[in-house]
Amino acid sequence: MAKIEKKRKQNPKLEQRLLLDGQISLYLEYYLGRKSEPVLDEYGDPVLYESGKMAGTPKYRVKHIRRKENLNLYLVEKPRTPIDRQHNKETLQLAERIRYEREQELQEQGDGYKVRKKTTLDFFDYFQQYIDKYTKADIKVIKMAFRRFKSFLSETPEYKMYENGIKANQVDSEMIEAFTEYLQATSRGYGAKSIYQRFKKVIRAAVANDVMVKNPCINKQGQPISIMVDEGAIVKDVLSPDEIRRLISTHYDGENTAARNAFLFSLNTGMRWCDVKDLTFGDFDFSNKIFSYNQNKTKGHSAKSVVTLPLTDALLGLMGDEPEKRSKSDLVFDLPSHTMALKMLRKWVQLAEIDKHVTFHCARHSFGTNMAATAARQGLSIRVVQEMMGHSNLRYTEMYTRVLDDQKQAAMAELSKIMEG
Repeated sequence: MAKIEKKRKQNPKLEQRLLLDGQISLYLEYYLGRKSEPVLDEYGDPVLYESGKMAGTPKYRVKHIRRKENLNLYLVEKPRTPIDRQHNKETLQLAERIRYEREQELQEQGDGYKVRKKTTLDFFDYFQQYIDKYTKADIKVIKMAFRRFKSFLSETPEYKMYENGIKANQVDSEMIEAFTEYLQATSRGYGAKSIYQRFKKVIRAAVANDVMVKNPCINKQGQPISIMVDEGAIVKDVLSPDEIRRLISTHYDGENTAARNAFLFSLNTGMRWCDVKDLTFGDFDFSNKIFSYNQNKTKGHSAKSVVTLPLTDALLGLMGDEPEKRSKSDLVFDLPSHTMALKMLRKWVQLAEIDKHVTFHCARHSFGTNMAATAARQGLSIRVVQEMMGHSNLRYTEMYTRVLDDQKQAAMAELSKIMEG
């Protein structure tokens, strides 16, 4: 590597890295100070201490803020000719002049926090670019977050001026606090939090890509702006074991067998629609009677993304004849579109005389609730349910135990009515 003469307390510093083609690329590294920030989970929510004197309070960490700027200047790694050596000398001199100019600019800015930011970019344009490049399974919720944010601006007199466009540097913490209140007023149950979680993903990407100077989802006191919902409340309907038995015994002419079996499979495994539709025979180990799948929702950003479950006789019965002889690349369930499958499910539920709003995701909630009840009866740890659900945090699992408490209260209330005559 070429030798760069460095002086103490230079900011930015001139740095170099060796490329695969043998050239040395020069870049500047800025040190912009440090700040204390809350530790967030994969959904952007604060991580809390679980025990000790700090129990229930957010965890914080010190973050050193650095930025890199590629100069598009290159050195010859091993100069062998006078021409190569002269090239390296002149390139280093140019790089040092640029470094000095940037240092002066940084000092003039005072706080040193704005290094060639693109804060004049229209936030709507950035959001749409983010959506266009997004490939994960929750793309629909990302799009919904965009629509809700634009609706919020349009329907809020204070921010209506931005309904056709807003610059990235105009999105501030006061606006975000108003946006969270809007979401809670216009969404049911966990929906507001889910939408806001996706909105925060876009904000964090904007900060990381220098589109925003700082995260507007952090208030002026340095606290994360959050949407608090009752984590113990399952707002979607849940099927009881008796209702599941009624579904199993209900058939009708023209029913879609694949969609029916896929729903029953999810009722017995807690799998989401996006996972069960992608399930292949290669995901199964028939000799050891287990199967594993990688959750589309958390793939690539959760240590508990892969879920392994036992393969029961009931599950085998839903997979067709001799599933162990099928090609590993074959889908287990040849499913129609989500819309068509949902129509089938609603007709099936109606014929079974179940008066609940049942969706495919209801199967996951029903599995979690019924497994939590089984664990409670048998004295098993709730962490067993956590592993089967593929939850990264135990608090997502504990909401199913709260359902049991609510059911107990409802049963006691009904008994009291009977006793009172």
